[in-house]
Amino acid sequence: MSRFRRAESGNVAVEFGMLAIPFFILVFAVIETCIIYFATSNLDSAVSSAGRLIRIGAVQAGGMTEAQFKDEVCSKLHVISNCSSTLKIDVRNFSNFGGVTFPSLVDGDGKIVEDTVFQPGGAGDIVVVRVYYSWGVLSPSLIGLSNLDGGGRLVAASTAFRNEPFGDMLPSS
Repeated sequence: MSRFRRAESGNVAVEFGMLAIPFFILVFAVIETCIIYFATSNLDSAVSSAGRLIRIGAVQAGGMTEAQFKDEVCSKLHVISNCSSTLKIDVRNFSNFGGVTFPSLVDGDGKIVEDTVFQPGGAGDIVVVRVYYSWGVLSPSLIGLSNLDGGGRLVAASTAFRNEPFGDMLPSS
């Protein structure tokens, strides 16, 4: 028995076994954080680009629906596989920046709010475009990447602007 206690063969394997799991969890969490950051950056760029269509009056002039606007945003996203079913779009217009209010994207239970509106507004209106979805987090919950009920992460982007004075350019109805 004393020979067994003094034996040092296999120490490296035991030490590696003790450190490998936390090490790989940490590496995986860093990689996943980078991917989430890329997804957020990609969404922000897509929302800014698609929001410009509202700002210049192209959405209003073309009679674009919410589904068509969602397709426009999805065409610029590269990291969401099922964009049309998971992406939520909320477009609201206001008369001034002081009156801008909108509901939270997450309810009290940590679930994504499904109640959205599509109001691109008219010339000179203040418009807030919010686009969001749940990113499926694979890292263990002890890392803390998930912020939604069920283990997902809310990825959102928004833009606020005043519509251009495009009233004279729109076809009369």
